[in-house]
Amino acid sequence: MNKKKGQLTLRKIVDRFPKATILVVGDVMMDRFIWGKVSRISPEAPVPVVVVDHEDVRLGGAANVVNNIDELGGKGVLCGVVGDDEMGQRIMNELIEKKIMTHGIFIEKGRQSTVKTRIFANQQQVVRIDRERTDHLKGSTFRNLSEFLIGKMEDSDGIILSDYGKGVLTRKLIRALIRRARESKKFVMVDPKSKDYSIYRGATVITPNTKEASEASGIPITDELSLEKAGKKLLKKLRCDALVITRGEEGMTIFEPDQEPFSVGTVAKEVYDVTGAGDTVIGAIALALSIGAKIKTAAELANYAAGIVVGKMGTATATREELIRAIREKP
Repeated sequence: MNKKKGQLTLRKIVDRFPKATILVVGDVMMDRFIWGKVSRISPEAPVPVVVVDHEDVRLGGAANVVNNIDELGGKGVLCGVVGDDEMGQRIMNELIEKKIMTHGIFIEKGRQSTVKTRIFANQQQVVRIDRERTDHLKGSTFRNLSEFLIGKMEDSDGIILSDYGKGVLTRKLIRALIRRARESKKFVMVDPKSKDYSIYRGATVITPNTKEASEASGIPITDELSLEKAGKKLLKKLRCDALVITRGEEGMTIFEPDQEPFSVGTVAKEVYDVTGAGDTVIGAIALALSIGAKIKTAAELANYAAGIVVGKMGTATATREELIRAIREKP
């Protein structure tokens, strides 16, 4: 494929994103960022003293996936759970402000909303503080969530399971969603966190990062050869249509049955922060698949989107306009 034809194909896919509706279920969270400077060490302990300049909050986890889908021009339908606490209300307010529908978000009394607080000093992350509950949902919450998903599945082109291991995506729910999606001829994409990858068997596309793929396969990934062994082992074990191993600054590698591994190199000009890049990748691939793109083309497009967000600080999104510009400027 020559450069001009390749750009045209990718642009046509992006132009069709508004036709896509993706159902996203998983762990909804808030990413909190505290920015400051360090000029001295504390006299109380050998730790830096961070003098705070400012702080902000951004949607994280499954909410960030939907935010990326919407910013890229598609329609994301979010389903998840927050607690009845201050941060849970803040998450709801942020969703409303961004015009993301909240009728798929269920508030569970007594549950701690998931918050990841990252403290940056002189543009470097120095510590992360997590507040979360990872136990299973209450029976009533689980039933409400399940009923919502059953009702919305038929109206979607595909489903993303955004699993951050915070208790929403149980084995029972994951298996039921994959089975029902297959019956309805909908694709299922998984951003995995469970160490037991058997729960994702039969999903259409699974997108672990290098560390996750290494742990799940039992093969330490240190070079291209070990990457290939791990990828092929997982592909066979999971019986998925495609396995996409995201590799940070090295791009991503795609594994499909009866085909050689296919690598897509990164297009990022500068990498400032990889926070949330996986959410961007899975959202962009899902949009491309929903309008008929092949997985390799979808991954190439997602790589452009990821290249945009890693050039920004904190949890970020790639807009449709930024993606079109990145494709146009392809070297």
